[in-house]
Amino acid sequence: MKLLLISDLHGNVDNLQKLDGEIKSAAAVLFAGDFSKFQKPETGLPCAEKMRELCPNLFSVLGNCDEPDLLESIEKLDISAQRSLASFEGLVIAGSGGGSKFTGETPNERDEDDLQTDFDVIKNSGLQEEGQWSNLIVISHNPPKAQTVDSPAPNVHAGSQIFTDFIEQTKPLAVLCGHIHEGRGAEKIGQTVVVNPGPLCEGNYAVMEIEKDGENWRVVDAQLKSL
Repeated sequence: MKLLLISDLHGNVDNLQKLDGEIKSAAAVLFAGDFSKFQKPETGLPCAEKMRELCPNLFSVLGNCDEPDLLESIEKLDISAQRSLASFEGLVIAGSGGGSKFTGETPNERDEDDLQTDFDVIKNSGLQEEGQWSNLIVISHNPPKAQTVDSPAPNVHAGSQIFTDFIEQTKPLAVLCGHIHEGRGAEKIGQTVVVNPGPLCEGNYAVMEIEKDGENWRVVDAQLKSL
């Protein structure tokens, strides 16, 4: 199964349209937030509506540049994975939206504990105890503390240790994150593949291939690409 991984569109619908071939060949599109242009949150809803039009199977969360109230709109568009468990072709997709507190210049900055409450649906589902998480894909605008995907500069890391702890405990199949434009990369936390595809507004995206191996899912490949 091919999944198209994108993040940080920031209103650049032209770049999304350039992915038409990738969208059509993918089973689903996963979007890690920031529909809106920086400091122009009013651009978020029109961008979300256009994304809904272009991407038949779209699972998304909000970014730090998106107004929190946009969540209600993307839920109505049926493209939200934030604070919920979405099912798709045997997969379970869960999401957390917004970015960690930093400058206060964007409308959707949250503290790390608050960001992780979006995943309470996983903890409260009862499925974790049954060991069924090889089919879980997590979308989070805010990255975990890692080696590459959260690094805005050499030897600087802006990711969440709480999120990293959650990944190590829950062991999802894969994690899609964004937010840190310079943190483009793919790495592993334990056995979980973590991808920051880089900002689509600058022409960056990623493609992930997954397959079912017996009762479990596995990541076959994850490639960073550019327009």
